[in-house]
Amino acid sequence: MNGFPSPNFGERREGVKPSIIVIHYTAMASCAEARARLCDPEAEVSAHWLIAEDGAVEALVDEAARAWHAGAGHWAGLSDINSHSIGIELANRGTHPFPEPQMAALEGLLRDIMARWAIPPVRVIGHSDMAPARKTDPGPRFDWRRLAMQGLAVWPGPAEIPTGATLRDLAGAAGYDPALDEGLLLTAVRLRFRPWAHGPVDEADLALLAGLVRFAVDGAGPSA
Repeated sequence: MNGFPSPNFGERREGVKPSIIVIHYTAMASCAEARARLCDPEAEVSAHWLIAEDGAVEALVDEAARAWHAGAGHWAGLSDINSHSIGIELANRGTHPFPEPQMAALEGLLRDIMARWAIPPVRVIGHSDMAPARKTDPGPRFDWRRLAMQGLAVWPGPAEIPTGATLRDLAGAAGYDPALDEGLLLTAVRLRFRPWAHGPVDEADLALLAGLVRFAVDGAGPSA
């Protein structure tokens, strides 16, 4: 594992292979500042990859190692997300759109990682999906639909809502932590798929989640 600039990593627990990709934004003023923190042993944070605004891609931690990017969280029944995932940091403060060169570089990197580790689109998630109580990245300005149309993530169309299904039922089946407060679950789902929506849970939220469950269950392809 020599040759990577960040010392902040360990072994994946129980020898698991990565099966999830987590996308983040750095929330820092510059890519250089983010790189310095991700490589600072005192900070005890890292990611496998860092992508600058101009599309420059830098490997910080070997993909075979456990980087320290996800923290406490849950996805699809897993709690040690660091051991099960590859983390990608995008240099962005979270307050402005992601530049075209950066998105294009991300797409190329995702294709490579997904092919290397046989990771399906439904397992490409945001930090806010697995830790909605703490995180909002990559945020409402991130173009998930663009990735989904290339098979690099999922974008569910509405599906039939099972009789009696609740937000908690559907969110849990889709991968979110069903133990979370329903308000947090709704916020997480809307942040990614309906950032313009407001108010209490509605039928559109449930139909969207029903579509997302379909991806989780049968791995259906991207939806417009």
